[in-house]
Amino acid sequence: MKSLLATLALTTALTLPGLAMARPVTLTTTLNNYGGDGAYLALYVTDASGAYVGSLWMAGDKSKYYEHLSDWYRATGGDTAQVNGITGASVGAGRTLEITLDLADALFDAGYTLHIDAAVEDMRDSPNEVAVPLTTDGAGTPVTGRRYIASFAYDM
Repeated sequence: MKSLLATLALTTALTLPGLAMARPVTLTTTLNNYGGDGAYLALYVTDASGAYVGSLWMAGDKSKYYEHLSDWYRATGGDTAQVNGITGASVGAGRTLEITLDLADALFDAGYTLHIDAAVEDMRDSPNEVAVPLTTDGAGTPVTGRRYIASFAYDM
């Protein structure tokens, strides 16, 4: 049921750029062994002007911690409706989060950027830990985060 809700949320939020076709995209995020509690991660998309377009996934289900995902929080005003149905557990140090979502084809090669904010209890927040332009050429290319994320890649 949860994946159905996620699919519906994504198709509603991220097919807006043209009501185009969508394709399954796998997002793989591996965390460093930073030695703290599970990380909260917000995965979201902005357009070419930097305006928030939609949320893809929220790792961590306690909304009281969402304010620590500061760029996502600022963009959404902390609106939990942005992540209803697209949340999962926080991700432990050294673990990997792999999710597959349907993303609109119009999001690729059109100036959209996928962002990941990260936060860990009693440790520094890491807004915009990863920012990756959504391009077809960038698929499968791992990038390194600034603090908690050892690598992130998307595959189509």
